Amino acid sequence: MSSTDGGPVVVEIEDVSGPATFVELSEALAALWESLRPLPLGPVQTDAFRHFLTRPDALRLVTESIRRDGRLILSFRMNDRLHAVWVSPAGAAPPPR
Repeated sequence: MSSTDGGPVVVEIEDVSGPATFVELSEALAALWESLRPLPLGPVQTDAFRHFLTRPDALRLVTESIRRDGRLILSFRMNDRLHAVWVSPAGAAPPPR
């Protein structure tokens, strides 16, 4: 399953990794999880991201969020500041900074 329009998706972790394009949404979510896992997140944040990105219905939930809002935006606190995680259809306007 790919993005809501059948095309690629772009993911980014603010101040951690720049934009990366994936053909399949499932690949994008797996890559996000692999990038987030080693970060110094607290146990609650780690559990929340694991739950949201790896649960059996993650593709459906993320697809619904992108359809509804144009992109999925999640956040986490690291080094005393918030960092955003974006999942957007490729070609969408860049995320707000």
